[in-house]
Amino acid sequence: MSKPCFWYNGQLIEGNSLSLTIDEPGFIYGATVFTTLRVYHQSLDHPLTHWTNHCHRLQSSLQAFGWQQPDWEQLRQGAQSLITLYPVLRITLFPDGRELIMGRPLPAHLAQWQEQGITAWVAESPSVKFHRCLPTHKTGNYLSPWLAKQMAQNMGALEGILVDNHGNWLETSTGNLWGWGDGQWWTPPVEAGILPGVMRSHLIEWLTCQNQRVCQEPWSPELVRQLDAIAYTNCVVEVVPIHRVIQENSERVYDPLHPVLQDLRQVNTLRF
Repeated sequence: MSKPCFWYNGQLIEGNSLSLTIDEPGFIYGATVFTTLRVYHQSLDHPLTHWTNHCHRLQSSLQAFGWQQPDWEQLRQGAQSLITLYPVLRITLFPDGRELIMGRPLPAHLAQWQEQGITAWVAESPSVKFHRCLPTHKTGNYLSPWLAKQMAQNMGALEGILVDNHGNWLETSTGNLWGWGDGQWWTPPVEAGILPGVMRSHLIEWLTCQNQRVCQEPWSPELVRQLDAIAYTNCVVEVVPIHRVIQENSERVYDPLHPVLQDLRQVNTLRF
């Protein structure tokens, strides 16, 4: 691939720049919705790509906001034109129905993260409240988690962990939280103010089919102390253990090689 490509409003474009009007709401207010998906075996129809689920989430947000639906066939055509070039696609929809699809590679260190785990930082700051806008929708106003991730990196961590006003852990900068403790799985509930991730839903369904209990309750400080292993998930990285959490002047250490995490990572190989 000599030049980067992207798809915008029905056209495949070579390059890495896009022209928008200065009064574009998506530019001024972050008035877009988006989803990021990993394409397996260069197929939108592969079960692990979850194409239908991603489109359904986009459609639900558009309906909630009263925005125009895109040309779904045209959107699929755009995605199809990029899947031979990129394993990861980010689909963005504008209020008037325009679509923008960009591709990127998998993270260079993904295999290392999955095997060894990562460090996360609890995103608490006296000057900034890291609360995601309209948390049950994936909108272009993503400044809060982006800031949390940048500040986490300054702290020597890869991910920030967003918290509510009571100190309950909600989600990471880019994914949903999972924990194992007291013989069962735990994940924060959607009602707490988190994004209902596609991978999260996939894992809940899979674990339920395996007769494993998934407790969806707020992650209070007391619960966090009782967990033996934690991880974060999204459709790109799948399952990544968190082996160390930095919080204020202290830190917690978890086992990234805990057997249950190894089992959880098999979700995308055992079922299909």
